[in-house]
Amino acid sequence: MSNFWDSSVWGPFNLMAVLLCALLAASLIKKNIKILEESLIPTSVLGGTILLLLSAVFKLCTGSHMFESNFYGGNGASVLEIITYHALALGFIASTFTDSKNTLGKERQVEIFNTGLTTVSSYMIQAIGGMGFTMLLAKFMKDIFPVSGVLLCFGFGQGTGQALNYGNIYETQYGFIGGKSFGLTIAAFGFLCASFGGVFYLSYLRRSGKVDSVIKRNATIRTEKNADRDEVPVFESMDTLSVQLAFVMGAYLITYLIMFVLGNLLPGLKAVIYGFNFLIGVLAATVTKSFVYKLYDKKVLKKKYMNTFLMTRIRNFFFDLMVVAGIAAIQLNALGNYLWILIALGVIGLVLTYIYNHFVANLLFKDYSQEQFLGMFGMLCGTASTGIILLREVDPDFNSPVADNMVYQNFPAILFGFPLMILATMAPEQPMLSFGILVGYFIVLNIILFRSKIFKRKNK
Repeated sequence: MSNFWDSSVWGPFNLMAVLLCALLAASLIKKNIKILEESLIPTSVLGGTILLLLSAVFKLCTGSHMFESNFYGGNGASVLEIITYHALALGFIASTFTDSKNTLGKERQVEIFNTGLTTVSSYMIQAIGGMGFTMLLAKFMKDIFPVSGVLLCFGFGQGTGQALNYGNIYETQYGFIGGKSFGLTIAAFGFLCASFGGVFYLSYLRRSGKVDSVIKRNATIRTEKNADRDEVPVFESMDTLSVQLAFVMGAYLITYLIMFVLGNLLPGLKAVIYGFNFLIGVLAATVTKSFVYKLYDKKVLKKKYMNTFLMTRIRNFFFDLMVVAGIAAIQLNALGNYLWILIALGVIGLVLTYIYNHFVANLLFKDYSQEQFLGMFGMLCGTASTGIILLREVDPDFNSPVADNMVYQNFPAILFGFPLMILATMAPEQPMLSFGILVGYFIVLNIILFRSKIFKRKNK
């Protein structure tokens, strides 16, 4: 039995408190330093960077890792990775539970489908560029993990959680020393590219006269309803927030049970199965949501128990927590001689993501090409929230359909993006074959994406 004064009792609490205090400190710093406010760097990225710098100073002064001290229970670094891993799935589950019962016309469905294909095609070009670079380096340098560049599509395209997942797979199963920190660092670079790259592009638009309004932060405040008439009241015997968290955690419990069964049935794929916790979580949440709505339609349930406003807040909380914990978990000493490679990968990811998405936006989304580009560029270097931040600067009232495109594109993106996850797991064993399949799949995706241009027929 643990004593209440033991570090094992207080360590996890102290770690969580420090993460949240770092978010609060980052918010205050950003609001009071003009250059940071104008940089569009997400608060969670700034908070994680603060902890990363403090950890580096602590290491320099004491020779030990800050998060391995007794104050954090002696295993804080591992707990940070665990938080990042779980927060990814929990954020996706909460996002799935938000109400999305909007009717979409045929043209809008095509645009959403094309947005999903653009997302996956961007993953592919990031993977091809990154993996091609590191495979080429490996021919001349002995210490390079040949397929480490494929982490570019997870760090840039899919964010901190997936970068950690695949970095962990490469580190534990294939001996890529520092793989987790490698993936997390790429994700951190992605946020910086989205933030500063977005600022430079917005400045270009203003100078060229393509954006009439001057950037004004929080110029438009969007209100959301806390609860509809058919929803559970906010004040009841069980708090509405508790109800939403029960749905999220219940769906995640189902996710674990599914992974547990699949992991025992397919022990050779256990690492891959548990790496897909976010995807299995989305499926579990989708089934749960459909079941609950069916009960409501059948009048078995008298109220709507899912509250979109609160689910959105929960989603944002988990994503903020994921980013700050993921960046804080980076161990700079584990990167060794990889730093210049990481910087080169960051430049490759920035250039490829910019060129490809700018081309697609101008060709397929002509009515709102600037909005589409900024939203997608921000999302495919950072996260969806980064894309929304950039979008808001040119479309503060969300009059364009870009925000909806970014939400609904997840469904085709998951469908078409699944092969990439399989290829990433087989890449260390079959690098050339995997690279060839990546290139071929990228070509197929673009044939589908540009089908209206390739197979255009003249109307008689």
